[in-house]
Parts: sequence; structure tokens; C-alpha cells
Amino acid sequence: MKPRHLIFSAALPLALVLAAGSASAETLKVAASFTVLADVVKQVGGDHVEVASLVGPNGDPHEFEPSPADARKLKAASVVFVSGEGLEGWMDRLISASGYKATPVTVSDGIKTRSMEEDGKTITDPHVWNSPVNVKVWVANIEKALSAADPADAKDFQANAETYNRLLDELDSYARAKFDKVPEQERKILTSHDAFGYFGRDYNVSFLSPVGISTESEASAADVARLIEQIKAEKVKTYFFENSNDPRLVRQIAKATGARDGGELYVESLSDRKGPAPTYEKMFRYNVDQLSKAMQKSS
Repeated sequence: MKPRHLIFSAALPLALVLAAGSASAETLKVAASFTVLADVVKQVGGDHVEVASLVGPNGDPHEFEPSPADARKLKAASVVFVSGEGLEGWMDRLISASGYKATPVTVSDGIKTRSMEEDGKTITDPHVWNSPVNVKVWVANIEKALSAADPADAKDFQANAETYNRLLDELDSYARAKFDKVPEQERKILTSHDAFGYFGRDYNVSFLSPVGISTESEASAADVARLIEQIKAEKVKTYFFENSNDPRLVRQIAKATGARDGGELYVESLSDRKGPAPTYEKMFRYNVDQLSKAMQKSS
């Protein structure tokens, strides 16, 4: 009996370790509306979450058309994250189609938003993530939601959030150092649509665009003509197009004004893994580098 007892005793800790490993391997299935948000959720959730982005890389979250596969992603998720402020106009329709019963977490709650006039209406700018300071609010809301869904891993979510907040502070300092080298009168850029309002507010950069906050809006001939005159008057020397939008209109305006091509920016969608902006951190640094380089050439 004694040898059997020893074998059983030795096997017991191993069984406990395997059982513990199996339990810790279970991950929380979550969904995020678009790639930028999905990446930030992953940074906070770490190994405890499996994140599905509804809008894919290089996709436009304004004009997204959900598929049956997206409805299945939503229904399978324990937590769903949206940015809010009117960005995901398609989400209510998708929730109805999917049968998802909970309420999505709006991560932009608590951000000091900016407004603008568009077509005679006051519109809230939804592109809050182009400011790392705003993303810190995202992080707080994400950590709270994940901890509520998975209390056992709350300490890990808190540690991940603290680490990521330090990175966001570094990104903010990085941008300020880059733009401090550029004379204020040279901080003017032409882009495809008005998505850099928070970035411009933080770093004192002026962005001009033919299309408003949403890519679903259209610029009239009179609007384009006024913009061309403004660009000439303010001597805007560089234009950028966006990875998720049609570049034809901004190129047409640039040709009429003599603005030169600065390349591509990642504004509301990450690139794929092989691109220059597969994470929020890399996206922000890439945009700062491209913009500051173009401005320094102009000065």
C-alpha cells in the first residue's frame, strides 16, 4: 500500500497544477467596434482577453456595413466596447440583428469633447483617440469594465492599465517635443476629412479638410472652392490622405493649390500587421513623424 500511497501523493500536486493551468487559460471573449479601440482593449486585458474587432484593418468605422459574421462576433462576446459620440452609427442595427442582450461599454464617457458646426448643426467630434490624453480615459473605462466581467484578474487589468498610461504619457511628450521644433505658422496641413481636431487642439496644429467629421458627408463645389482659396491664403504647403478613405478629392484640391503630397496617415484605422501602424502606439508615432517632417520641410 505504501508505494501506491507515494505515487498518489506525487501525482496530486501535478493534477492541481494542470487544473490551475486549465482555469487560467480561459480567456474573456470581447468585441471592439474598430481596430484602434481593439488594440487598447488588448493592452489593458493582456492574456486574459480575446479581442475581436468588428471593423478590420484599413476599414472606415463611419461607413462600415456589418455582416452576419460580425453579428456572430457580437453575440459571442462577454463585453462589447464602442468609442461612442456618434462614431458607430451602425451599432444599434447590429445589436438588433445579433441578439446581443447587454449594453456596450462606451469608452469615451468622461472625455472633454470638442464640437463644430457642420451643415448648420452642432456636431460632437468622435475622433477622441487622436489624443493620447483622451485615450487615458478610454483605459480607465476599459479597466473598470473588464474587472467587473472578470474580478479574479482585476489586479492584472489594473497593472496593465498603469503600464499603458505611462506609455500614453510618453506619446504625448513625444508629440510635443516634435512640434515644438516647428514654427506655429507652419503647423498647417490639408487632410481628407476633419478627424484631427483633438490632435490639433493638443499640439496647436491646424488641419483643413474638404469633408467634415464623418466620411459619409460630401463637400459641395462651393465648399471646395472656399477651401482652395483658404489654403492659398494660409499657404498650406502639404497634404495627406488617409488609409481608410478615398484620396481623390484631397488630391484634386492639392493640385489646384500646389500643395505637395506628404503621404498617408492612419487616422481612424490601424494598418495590417505588415504595415507601419499595427498598434495604437505605432500609429500615433507614425502620424507625428510624418506630420512634423512635412512641416519642417515647409519651414
